[in-house]
Amino acid sequence: MPLEAVFGKVIKSLRINKNITQAQLAVDSTLERSYISELENGKYQPTLTSLFDIARGLGIKPSDLVRLVEIEFEKSVQM
Repeated sequence: MPLEAVFGKVIKSLRINKNITQAQLAVDSTLERSYISELENGKYQPTLTSLFDIARGLGIKPSDLVRLVEIEFEKSVQM
């Protein structure tokens, strides 16, 4: 699975677990809702700034977000 898709899967899962919409995550992250959607669909990779913004919006540390993506990516390449 491409890294972009893994990142999207992770942020979507975290967002759903927090029971917030893409629109709310966008507000909390100071990003556009359409950008959140495109990230979740694996169309884009976030910039470092966006990664920090998304982590803040999800209420986690950026390093924790990266670690979750790393774990999920490792699972996908082992299949």
